[in-house]
Amino acid sequence: MDYQTMRSFADSWALLGMTLFFIGVVLWVLRPGGRKSADDAANIPFKED
Repeated sequence: MDYQTMRSFADSWALLGMTLFFIGVVLWVLRPGGRKSADDAANIPFKED
């Protein structure tokens, strides 16, 4: 593959893939059942051994 082929791939399909991945992560974090698991993960450093 040469530079132009890689550049056109990055400008089109890779950008689309990264955008879809970002939207998926945002939707995963903001899902209705995610608050309890996010709160549990946030309190891990404060749990006593």
